[in-house]
Amino acid sequence: MTPENTVLLVGATAKVLQAAKAHGLSVILVQHKNKFTPEQAELADATLIADYTDWAAVRPHAEAAYERWGFATALSLTDPALDVTARINDLFGLPGTSYAICRLLQDKFLMRQRLADAGAASAIGARLLVDKQSLLEFGAEFGYPFVAKPTDAAASLGVFRVDTPSDVDRVWRELEALRGSGSGLGCGGFFTVTDVIMEEYVDGPEFSVESFSFGGRHVVVSVTEKATGTGHFAELGHTVPARIDRFRENRIVGATREFLDAVGLTDGPSHTEIKFGSRGPVVIESHNRIGGDRIGDLVEAVYGVDLTHYAVGWPFGLVDELRDRPKAVGGAAVRFVEATEGTVVSIDGLDELRTRSEVITADALVSVGDEVHAVRDNNDRLALVAATGPTGDAAVKLCEELIENTLRIQVVPK
Repeated sequence: MTPENTVLLVGATAKVLQAAKAHGLSVILVQHKNKFTPEQAELADATLIADYTDWAAVRPHAEAAYERWGFATALSLTDPALDVTARINDLFGLPGTSYAICRLLQDKFLMRQRLADAGAASAIGARLLVDKQSLLEFGAEFGYPFVAKPTDAAASLGVFRVDTPSDVDRVWRELEALRGSGSGLGCGGFFTVTDVIMEEYVDGPEFSVESFSFGGRHVVVSVTEKATGTGHFAELGHTVPARIDRFRENRIVGATREFLDAVGLTDGPSHTEIKFGSRGPVVIESHNRIGGDRIGDLVEAVYGVDLTHYAVGWPFGLVDELRDRPKAVGGAAVRFVEATEGTVVSIDGLDELRTRSEVITADALVSVGDEVHAVRDNNDRLALVAATGPTGDAAVKLCEELIENTLRIQVVPK
């Protein structure tokens, strides 16, 4: 391994490791013991096991790796490892998103403060939760409904809508229980729920924007349409490209670029979630990584852009800049199966689905014997089917038909 041709990957999946090797890079992998697989060790040139949510645990491994082998940059595409990856690059003066910028994206309250200071159009009222009374005070100041959620979590974990003052007692109890648990339930313990932000509710449908930044020039690759259910904030599907008119799409693209400039992100992928309602486009949150829920696969199917390939290659100058937004060819969608209360007793149809040329992927997110319950967040979904079609409408219809007619998951009530 030579330092200038070596990357330190933190929490990388096999796909990210494969992308690095395809670029001809040497790889030092820092992996959490709960996420390690033998395939990762075979792909990496060196593997170190550490809790990548804990800087104190990762730092000595990073220092030892830098002293022994050297590396040109550290990179991660998974939420829980983004902070420590930024710290590694700061520690050794390497290129990559700094810890200060990473925290603006990870901490939703810091993000809201930055947008307010910048006078951005996406600025909305926000406060940190102190006690139950502060919920009532926020409602009195900004009106109902409003949202209370952890400042630093993922997968729609612990997001509550407060519709009236009568909801305050219930929401306070649930937030206290979540904070008392010490870690993100359903997230493998990778998120610690501590601070909670209260923010104004933003109406309208939600979209995500998959972008890649090249030295401060932000190229929007895809505007993705999000599908949600009722009574919760879990995501139940995504469609590429979003089925919206050109005016709204241009407003969303502009809001994304304004946001990325405001937080100072200059290089690499970003996944920005935006609602478009009576206020126009408002940023809900953003991340310096590729979108989850197989969004990257949908984008590649429709636009021919492999965001993982770009994310790994760009720091080493191994990919060319995207000069303009790519053109969509067809459509793609993913749809998720909601859980109901009970025990999973059988899962059938996945092999049949995977033989179909239109199917990008079909996966169960639970196993036989698992206890499941009604959807509260993204961790409560049973399965997914992602497929392509000549249009987004066709892709959505196919996903729904395949889930209805081919995928069979039996849940026996308790």
